[in-house]
Amino acid sequence: MTEEQDKALEKVNKEFKHVSESIADIHVAFHALKDAGPMDDLYGLLDDLEDRVKKARKGGLIGSGAKAHRKALEDYRELLQPE
Repeated sequence: MTEEQDKALEKVNKEFKHVSESIADIHVAFHALKDAGPMDDLYGLLDDLEDRVKKARKGGLIGSGAKAHRKALEDYRELLQPE
């Protein structure tokens, strides 16, 4: 594997880690919604879940999301293709 491929693979793994951490946040928000009762603010809980899903897809202020992982993976796969 070339140095360029190694760096690209590191980026894929880094971006994957960010998304995995965001997915854990989604689970927390989902379970809060799932466990809600009739007196809980369902709209607010759904809004929180939506925000966390959006962060996982597109990233936050300092983190990366699934969109960045997709791009890193495409770049890595292109490097693996023989010319």
